[in-house]
Parts: sequence; structure tokens; C-alpha cells
Amino acid sequence: MAKVAFLGLGVMGYPMARHLKDKGHEVTVYNRTAAKADRWVSENGGRAAGTPREAAEGQEIVFACVGNDDDLRQVTLGDDGAFHGMGKGTIFVDHTTASAEVARELHAAAKDKGFSFIDAPVSGGQAGAENGVLTVMCGGDAEIYAKVEPAIMSFARASRLMGPAGAGQLTKMINQICIAGVVQGLAEGIHFGKKAGLDIEAVLDVISKGAAGSWQMENRGKTMNQGKFDFGFAVDWMRKDLSIVLNEARKSGASLPLTALVDQFYADVQKMGGNRWDTSSLIARLEK
Repeated sequence: MAKVAFLGLGVMGYPMARHLKDKGHEVTVYNRTAAKADRWVSENGGRAAGTPREAAEGQEIVFACVGNDDDLRQVTLGDDGAFHGMGKGTIFVDHTTASAEVARELHAAAKDKGFSFIDAPVSGGQAGAENGVLTVMCGGDAEIYAKVEPAIMSFARASRLMGPAGAGQLTKMINQICIAGVVQGLAEGIHFGKKAGLDIEAVLDVISKGAAGSWQMENRGKTMNQGKFDFGFAVDWMRKDLSIVLNEARKSGASLPLTALVDQFYADVQKMGGNRWDTSSLIARLEK
């Protein structure tokens, strides 16, 4: 068991840190809103720190799951950032969905300071975090990844090293590209079926057994049909992720016409007031 810190107790980080504690790790937590860190400690034990630097001091592994590139730079390189408190030979594991650029930047900064960095974005949403069954895609050095994989598996059902620094973030971008296309296709299929007067639940039951079947159909098809969009991964977050994807595509020259289109469809959902609806709410713009 390791001495670890967890920075960022949002809807993902809060349960992820809990799973680390449940697996026997000694956990120190930090959150920008200190009251949430205090509540986590009251529920789970461990210790709350006042700054990322304080949280990182004396730890073997420091985990983070924050909002975006700027948040990540602040909790690592800021005046009270974790990188100022980490010792030689320690490891920083970042679960934020961020750019490959910032992952490479922080990997290099960590190496200069004598410790290591793994970019490790996750898939599975709030439910996956709560149930400890996230999928984790990692970038970094193989020998460092091998050291942290057992701790990562405290809240994951699958974790894999995808390549050097930034490869985890690039893999997560592919994950979001695929989700965007599948959800839009499912939304259009359900919308079409309603207009045709079909029993949508019966349709989904049949076609989910064939080539059209997907996780999205199995887990969101019925709720999309019912107009329920309160399942965790918000449209605002998806648009943040897709902006990272499209920016990376511009750099690499990749052509992503469908992803760009679905991003604009999500913008339409935001204009409808659906910022905090989950990503399956694409169907709402078809039915307005």
C-alpha cells in the first residue's frame, strides 16, 4: 500500500479517492473548495491539505483529476503547486481530460525535477467512478507505469499504457470522437422511429442484439426515448473535450467532419439550456 494524495474532488475525483482509501492506501486530499475536502475526510478518514504542494509533500504517488489544462497547470506548477512539494523518485498521475500538449509539458517538467509523470485520462463517467470500473488510458514511461498500475486499479476495471507522454490523452480523444458519432446516430435512429410510429423500446430491444448494438444503445437508448438526461457526463464537459479533439486535429491535419458537426449540435443543446444535461441529450435538439 502506498502513501498517496488526490487533487480534485469533483464528481469523478471524489469516488476515485474513496476507492484508493478503501483499498488500504493512505490518502491525503486537496480540493479548491476546502469544505468538500473536509467532507471527504469526515466520510472516509485520511487527511485534508490546504494546498496542492502540502498535499504532495511526503507522498509516493500524487493523483489529480481537475477541469482543464489551465486548472492542471495551476495545481502542478502554480505558486503552491504539487510539483513544488514532490520528492525525487515520486510519481504524478493525471486523470484530467486535457491536451496532449500539456501532458508532454508536465512530463518534461517532472523529469527535470527528478520525479515522473503519467497522463491517465479515464472513461466510464460518474457511474464508472462510483463503482470503481473506469477504463484508464495512459501515456508515459513503461517502468513508471508498472509502478502505479496497481494503485490505478483501485478504481478501474481496465488500464493500459498506450505509448509515450501524451498518448493517454490522444487515446481519450479517440474515445470522445467515437462517442460523439455513436450518440448522434442513436439520437437520429430513435427520432426516426418515433416519427414512423414504432414502439421504440421494442426497436431497441431487437436491434441492440445485432450490428447496431452499442454501450450507448444499451445504457442510454431507453432514457433518450423518455427524454431523461441526468446521467452524469454533461454537455459542457463534452464540448470541452471536443474542443481539445478539434484543436489537436488542426495541428495534425486530421479530418474530423462528423466530430465538428456533432460539436455544433451540442452547442445547440447548450442554447436550449442543456449545459448540464448528459451527452445523450443530442436527441432533444431533434425534437424541439
